[in-house]
Amino acid sequence: MTYQPIIPLSGFSGWAFLNRTMESQKSAFNESASIQRDTDYFRENIGSVTSAEDLMSDHRLLTVALGAFGLDEDIGNKYFIQKVLTDGTIDDDALANKLSDTAYLELSKAFGFGDFDTPNTALSFFPDEIISKYQDTQFEVAVGEQDNDMRMALNVDRELSEIVDSDTTDNGAWYAVLGDEAVRTVFETALGLPSSIGTLDLDLQLKSFREKTDQYFGETEIAQFSDPEKRDELVRLFMVRSEIAAGGAGTSSAQNALTLLSS
Repeated sequence: MTYQPIIPLSGFSGWAFLNRTMESQKSAFNESASIQRDTDYFRENIGSVTSAEDLMSDHRLLTVALGAFGLDEDIGNKYFIQKVLTDGTIDDDALANKLSDTAYLELSKAFGFGDFDTPNTALSFFPDEIISKYQDTQFEVAVGEQDNDMRMALNVDRELSEIVDSDTTDNGAWYAVLGDEAVRTVFETALGLPSSIGTLDLDLQLKSFREKTDQYFGETEIAQFSDPEKRDELVRLFMVRSEIAAGGAGTSSAQNALTLLSS
């Protein structure tokens, strides 16, 4: 049985509770029998996998591999996933480079089947890296089963850290944000932008996002979110605006909180 995260409240109050209890709840989740069985098996067996085809032939290993990148629903799309992994990421024509969902690119890059003669599965630290990512992502999934806004809040903190740590331009960082549906939704909501902004030309979208980001955070670029306090502020805005949009019982207090956060 897998531990189910405890979230007694919705909105910003629920987020605050989850943050206070995060360490103990994640520890309990990771120690769940099903999670431990999956991660122990992965740690013991992934080193023997030398090709994408090998990975496709082991359902248990593939479950952890896909689950680490939030691609659980692709467990039955083996030909597609094998193509993503085999193509690698170096060639501009590689399948992962053509897909709008960057999770496939991250998956292919992490395993390295198409990029190197010896894949990353041979590295001693590889199992622990994937297992840690799997545990974090699956905890987010479990949280999302109770409150999807909180899942997106957890996800954006992790994804933004990875984006700002990547070697990319200011525009490239924004493209990564806009190309990730979950991260983009958090920004749209936190900044008070309508979802219809996605119908505009990309240059106009970037201009709007930068202007609103400057308004709320004092800077226009994604690099500022290397600061944990800036990421916390983004999530607070997202949770408060989401609570107001939902019209829940805490709407009045949420509006007051938004006024303070926007000041």
